[in-house]
Amino acid sequence: MARTAIGVDVGSRSAVALKGSWKGGTFHLTGYAAADNHGGDLRSGWAALRPAFKLTRARVGISGRDVNVRYTRVPEVPDWQLRNLMRFEVQEIGDQSGADVASDFNLLPRPPEVAGEDVVLLAMGRETLLEDHIDGLTASGGSIEAFSPASIGLYNAFVRYGVVQDDTVLIANIGHETTDVVIARGADLLFARNLSGGAALFDDALSQRLGLGPVEAENAKIDHVDLTPGARHGSSEGEKATRSVLAAAGQLMSLLQSSVMFCKSQVRLSGLKLDRVLLAGGGAAIEGLPEYLSAGMGVPVSRFDAFHVVDTSALSPEEVDLLEGRELESVVALGLATMSSDDEAYSLELLPEAVAKKRAFFGGTIWLIAAAVLGLCVLGFKVQHSAAELERVEGDARRISKAATRAKSTHEATEELIQENQELGLRVDELYGVAGSGEQLARVMGLMDQHLPRDFWVTRIESSFESDEELGLARGEEMPVLTVRGSAREGTQSPASQFQNFLASLESALPSATFKTSITGKSFTIIVTFFAELPDSGVNADLEGA
Repeated sequence: MARTAIGVDVGSRSAVALKGSWKGGTFHLTGYAAADNHGGDLRSGWAALRPAFKLTRARVGISGRDVNVRYTRVPEVPDWQLRNLMRFEVQEIGDQSGADVASDFNLLPRPPEVAGEDVVLLAMGRETLLEDHIDGLTASGGSIEAFSPASIGLYNAFVRYGVVQDDTVLIANIGHETTDVVIARGADLLFARNLSGGAALFDDALSQRLGLGPVEAENAKIDHVDLTPGARHGSSEGEKATRSVLAAAGQLMSLLQSSVMFCKSQVRLSGLKLDRVLLAGGGAAIEGLPEYLSAGMGVPVSRFDAFHVVDTSALSPEEVDLLEGRELESVVALGLATMSSDDEAYSLELLPEAVAKKRAFFGGTIWLIAAAVLGLCVLGFKVQHSAAELERVEGDARRISKAATRAKSTHEATEELIQENQELGLRVDELYGVAGSGEQLARVMGLMDQHLPRDFWVTRIESSFESDEELGLARGEEMPVLTVRGSAREGTQSPASQFQNFLASLESALPSATFKTSITGKSFTIIVTFFAELPDSGVNADLEGA
């Protein structure tokens, strides 16, 4: 059965919350709420949002200056090494900013143009921003499931509710102060970013050019601005308002174009070319904006109609009317709810450290305490029915409470030991490989000094960590491999025969080693490893005898 999920998007001008579940290839919307944020900050946005349903385990979208979505290109490494790399990068960024940050990462689909590397999408958010959201959510009687960048919610909305073809699409959610941008090729996510700048650019231009206050500027933007190229304005107010915001519209177009250039450089897709653009968010409703951007960017631009494939039959008539007027503002919240309800959705999940620890506590240790509480309740019930056994029951309760405390202490100590053992295990593997590489080199060089034919000489020796199925080294389990290249002197009699005799001497002296050899004319190559067996299956016999 599909899990019911809640997506929330609180911005500086509006707040949206919706509830539903993804099942049978359709999202079934069962609750919707939206409100204007007249205060312009998170606190006023959460205060204005009063849904008829409880915001239990809500997924909240985050954006703005306190959110950083970035790319990292890394070699193909095991998962534990990737986690360490990301942890180091987050720690470095946190140290530079002087603020605590929550983070999460996920691999992106590898483009055909990229070979031998993984592209990692890393999201970070200041814990102060997350805590402000949690305060507002708690005041509304809700609880947090996770925070996700608004751009990732936008991507999930496109994949599930957009027209996905084999083309390259830029999807932009234009808020009041920020614009979240996603670039997808087919269903594959190439790029996600949050930009400073949105519909406020138009309000500021109207205020500066026409001397309007904030409310009058927003009304003029809605009532009079028409960016449609060649549009005929029905009044002088419309013509003045439109001329006043042309520079702001150009700024917004530059933001979108710069995102494409940044994607090319970050993901190294120099041949990337947009095929179309979809607009969402409150700013996308500005009259003529799609036509203006289309003329400037040279590709079709349209508003993102995400809700035409969403089942809204369970909503009340009032909720349906409210949604119809705010569909563009609700796309991110729809994508966030989809992420929580659909296990196959691409996801990034951020949590403040305190919340993460609390969740871990309630996921494990709390059951020990619950057992103790249950025991106390049972004992208390018996006390009410048997005064003669009161003293014995109280004694049992005290013992159970102490046992729970000891169990909790033991549990925490065990977790610390497990973590320490894992870290030590990684260090042991690394040291084992380094020591084994040196021992392997020394053993082979010593035997070559004894058995290498007089007319043979070594031209190159390399020691590296590699995987090779022919040598019995599985991928992802790289081990030391020694490569020896050499040649026979000109005129050497039967170099192939001498090489085979020499190789037989090596194999006899190193019975547990694995060899790959070749000789072509006078040149020969020997590739050898003592590590054909995994480290946890026992130390190689050649190394044990050293």
